[in-house]
Amino acid sequence: MTASGERFNPSALTAAHKSLPLGSKVRVINPSNGKAVVVRINDRGPYTGGRCLDLSEAAFSTIGDTNAGVMTVKYQVLAG
Repeated sequence: MTASGERFNPSALTAAHKSLPLGSKVRVINPSNGKAVVVRINDRGPYTGGRCLDLSEAAFSTIGDTNAGVMTVKYQVLAG
């Protein structure tokens, strides 16, 4: 279960953030290839230092290679 009360779905375009309001829409951009995805914040985290977002597998694979595990991104809050 996510912090929003919904079951985690790795196929959904969602993400976790420590403080943005649940339901916020965020554009996440991979600056190394220019690809972007819009996700909905539905959970809290990540709790690993130096990380700002935890993307679902579907969101991550839209903008980068899931085998990388982590990537540097830029993000912009669209609605909160």
